[in-house]
Amino acid sequence: MLKLIDRMNEFVGRVVSVVAVIFAAIIIYDVFMRYALNDPTRWAFDVTKQLYGFYFVMLGGYALRHQAHVRVDLITETLGHHARRWVEAAGYVIFFFPFAWVFTTRSYEFAMRSYAQGETTYGSVQLPVYPLKMAMALAAGLLLLQGVSEFLKLVLNRQEIPRDA
Repeated sequence: MLKLIDRMNEFVGRVVSVVAVIFAAIIIYDVFMRYALNDPTRWAFDVTKQLYGFYFVMLGGYALRHQAHVRVDLITETLGHHARRWVEAAGYVIFFFPFAWVFTTRSYEFAMRSYAQGETTYGSVQLPVYPLKMAMALAAGLLLLQGVSEFLKLVLNRQEIPRDA
């Protein structure tokens, strides 16, 4: 189960990383059109804003898998390996799981409400908002699953599973 969750977030992270190239290309295109041809696009800002939101939110599980989230380890750095594992596990139970559960359930409700209303942006180009909000709900679920994986690795004293496993 741990390998499956890790592989899933690894796959999502690698696929979503391509979105950065896409929104960078759109920004370059818009800058070129605006300053070289004096013909700015009406859609580029709204599209890149949504793509960046998608990119940012979808990489939460991937970042957790690679221990890339910000950590405050002033106390745990002085502890031994065994004590550090249990303090981190307690942190998951006390802080992470309640947050991740609320994030997952609320973002799902948020996405379904947006979809039911057919919500769109209010900029110069009206783009649908619900796909981004659905991605947020999916990302919250992936983050929660990766938290389960990381918690179980701590409790079971499993070393990091290789990426290509």
